[in-house]
Amino acid sequence: MSDIEIARAAKKQPIQEIGAKLGIPSGHLLPYGHDKAKVGQDFIRSLKDREDGHLILVTAINPTPAGEGKTTTTVGLGDGLNAIGKKAAVCIREASLGPCFGMKGGAAGGGYAQIVPMEDMNLHFTGDFHAITSAHNLLAAMLDNHIYWGNEQEIDIRRVALRRVMDMNDRALRQIVSSLGGVANGFPREAGFDITVASEVMAILCLATDLADLERRLGGIIVAYRRDRTPVFARDIKADGAMTVLLKDAMQPNLVQTLENNPAFVHGGPFANIAHGCNSVMATTTALKLADYVVTEAGFGADLGAEKFFDIKCRKAGLAPSAVVLVATVRAMKMNGGVAKADLGPENVEAVKAGCPNLGRHIENIKQFGVPAVVAINHFSGDTEAEVQAIMDYVEGFGAKAVLCKHWADGSAGATDLARHVVGMIDGGGAQFAPLYPDEMPLFEKIEAVAKRIYRADEVLADKKVRAQLKDWEAQGYGNLPVCMAKTQYSFSTDPNLRGAPTGHSLPVREVRLSAGAGFVVVICGEIMTMPGLPSRPSAEQIRLNDAGEIEGLS
Repeated sequence: MSDIEIARAAKKQPIQEIGAKLGIPSGHLLPYGHDKAKVGQDFIRSLKDREDGHLILVTAINPTPAGEGKTTTTVGLGDGLNAIGKKAAVCIREASLGPCFGMKGGAAGGGYAQIVPMEDMNLHFTGDFHAITSAHNLLAAMLDNHIYWGNEQEIDIRRVALRRVMDMNDRALRQIVSSLGGVANGFPREAGFDITVASEVMAILCLATDLADLERRLGGIIVAYRRDRTPVFARDIKADGAMTVLLKDAMQPNLVQTLENNPAFVHGGPFANIAHGCNSVMATTTALKLADYVVTEAGFGADLGAEKFFDIKCRKAGLAPSAVVLVATVRAMKMNGGVAKADLGPENVEAVKAGCPNLGRHIENIKQFGVPAVVAINHFSGDTEAEVQAIMDYVEGFGAKAVLCKHWADGSAGATDLARHVVGMIDGGGAQFAPLYPDEMPLFEKIEAVAKRIYRADEVLADKKVRAQLKDWEAQGYGNLPVCMAKTQYSFSTDPNLRGAPTGHSLPVREVRLSAGAGFVVVICGEIMTMPGLPSRPSAEQIRLNDAGEIEGLS
């Protein structure tokens, strides 16, 4: 059966029963139908004195067209932990409509390791993304309106920093001219759109700890600059209060379930190639108060998602992960070894070995953060014993272990070996987490630290304008912020076609953006886009309702 057919056949429990497994009284759940609910703020506040459970990060090698299955493994491990008698919860991000109708087709896991309701989660869900889009664009509208009605803040309209957003891939909106049509429509200027998941409002929602913190951070968004280059904040045009109102319900984590009726929090959704790539701090910290083990994921490969999880989310939220699961597949190793996607079927042990350095690089990088790691080999039906053994032998050379996982086909039964190994790692007490760089390091040196220690670049290329901008921000008191690298997910370099574990490359920095409300500096590298485009054959072409009124085409 396809993923959507498996999800449709799921025997879901009422969401109140899922909440009860975590000790959430039904009166503190705000149901959205029968199978999903938001957890109330009052209940979350009541948990503050409880001890935290163990936090487990699931990350992966650099993604390939062959597929890695990071979300599938996250769900499978959560089910596997529950299957061996542990109290575990899953925490992942919400799906963006852009990729669902673009390339991915869905983001709820796969096979028998899925989160349900799958169709709802991949589409409008509980409306969080719409609220984020509305709050962001309210700010943009109020900014233009402020300029139109006298410009009390003396904004230089050549230095408006805020772009609008929408949750769809639309390359035609990357660069536009707004306010055309005469005096009544305002002052024409060059503008553009980003995708909602790249919005600073999304990042703020995912890093805020409560509604007061949310409003404070929203007020700190820099919307423009004056002629003297001083920043104008969202609070200066009095937009922060109304934005908070729009986000009040969106701040509450969403509770759903896996196919095996285990609890899952799905909340927030920044991309890891253009944003910080983690689910919300609110969902993660709530889950840690309610479960003994919390399995979360970070977007794309460990060079992006895991680095930002450690250096931004854990730093900001005071989290200390206990273990890392690094997902790899035989098929992806073959692609990194030079095999074309059409030729992945036949056994090719030598190609697997040739592709393993990408995996090895990620293992080395994770060790730099002081957290023990295990490799999860996400099994595909065509994998041979010799190919799997080649990965296991390679990983053993790094002093780590690789575990074969069959959760896609077998659900929790296919992930119990991984679950037991993860519990053993945690019980061994080997985690000594520390971020890659200290707060006080200068911003450009932080960029260099990530580029050289994680990407293995020889140098960072940045012109005088970029370097001067970083110095200005340091002088304004922002030098202690972490950096959020916006870079292609397909390679350690900025060349998406350079697979494996490249060295000897440079990291070109095209632009830097200060996300003062979220609390990081975005570093845009190479040709990365903050508004994706649709592929030549978008998934939207296959998504439709069948004669029974059921959705087809999501996967």
